[in-house]
Amino acid sequence: MNRKYIEGLKQAAFEEIDLHRQRIIELGKSIWKEPEQGFQEYKTAEKVAAAFREIDIPFESGLALTGVKGRLTGATPGPTVAVIGELDALINPDHPEADKDTGAVHACGHFAQIAAIIGAGYGLKSILPKLSGEVVLFAVPAEEGINLDFRKGLRDEGKIKYIGGKQELVRIGAFDDIDLSFMQHNGEGEGPVKATFRTNNAFITKVVRFSGKASHAAGAPEKGINALQAYTIAQAAINAQRETFKDEDAVRVHGIVTRGGTSVNVTPGEVMVEMLLRAKTLEALKDVDKKINLSLRAGGMGVGAAVEIATYPGYLPLVQNSQLADCWTRNAEAVLGAGQVKDMGHSAGSTDMGDLSQLMPCIHPLIEGGFYGTLHGSDFKLFDEDTAFIIPAKIATATVIDLLSGEAEEATRIIEGYSPPLTKKSYLDLLDSYSYSEEFSSI
Repeated sequence: MNRKYIEGLKQAAFEEIDLHRQRIIELGKSIWKEPEQGFQEYKTAEKVAAAFREIDIPFESGLALTGVKGRLTGATPGPTVAVIGELDALINPDHPEADKDTGAVHACGHFAQIAAIIGAGYGLKSILPKLSGEVVLFAVPAEEGINLDFRKGLRDEGKIKYIGGKQELVRIGAFDDIDLSFMQHNGEGEGPVKATFRTNNAFITKVVRFSGKASHAAGAPEKGINALQAYTIAQAAINAQRETFKDEDAVRVHGIVTRGGTSVNVTPGEVMVEMLLRAKTLEALKDVDKKINLSLRAGGMGVGAAVEIATYPGYLPLVQNSQLADCWTRNAEAVLGAGQVKDMGHSAGSTDMGDLSQLMPCIHPLIEGGFYGTLHGSDFKLFDEDTAFIIPAKIATATVIDLLSGEAEEATRIIEGYSPPLTKKSYLDLLDSYSYSEEFSSI
């Protein structure tokens, strides 16, 4: 199709976004003020639903509890492109604007993602007759891998099966009708706005219980079995394993003690630990999983404590689709300037967009700018509304137009050139293989 015609479509869509600029910004700020944890984003989901009603975008709600899926249909049949934004906040009670009761705060930048997909909705709605296929604007729950006890409770009640929002949406079929997808993450940066691509680690979660025997810590320590000492030995064994991890596998093992005893004069009879194990590949993650289980077991054996290890599936490695990345980069540089998009290699962090990237062409670029401080940090704060909300909306809109204009030739070419590493069935089977429990008793 004629490039001049396509650029005209983009300009018309951008004008529509600019026309609704204040509404988009107000939505983003409203979400910032009411942060909610994963699978609990009911207020945020209703704000998305209200925006869809306002734009006259048909939608489904209540998907994986809080997901909201808007749909725009072009003039002729074609592929379906999903533009994704995340509903949930993270927990950082030290942030000055964190919720006083829950500690939740959008220092992850997710609130800006939601504003951007609504902005894209305004732009794309105005030029729908010029597009083929469909656009799904998908507000999804629970990307941050936190609040595990709550999510385990939901699972035990049969409300979810997996702890990640996109995982659960795949399970229930909410991505079955989507051919390719992308999401734009916000990041901090005070200079010229730039964008980066990175691949990401996979991870799994462990919840570990060391069970000993409580006793008087001073008067009768010989009658107790110190569960905290068991964990201390386990941690030493984990640290001993670190030198066996290959540098190229980008392994990370980190955790927190969620219960370390109840009274200082009582030998700790129970200690609870949550851990994340990360690696660049699934093969490397399997090796890490084995070694950490051995280390945890060694902690129990060292003092005669029992050890229970519950393992839960986390997220898969993120693979950026090169063709879709090229399309997005072309449009990002048109907005940000030539040379403002960089490939930054690999990051040891994780995202459940990695799961989607194993099933369909997918990208997850980071737009750096518009925020002070550090992503996830106590100083993370919005300072430029256009960079946070409007620029991402325009880049997403322009990318969709390139993909679906004419007879959706570019989207079709990307889809036909893609061979998914996993089918939906093999993906769900893989997640299930990372859901298991083990018990070791040394008492």
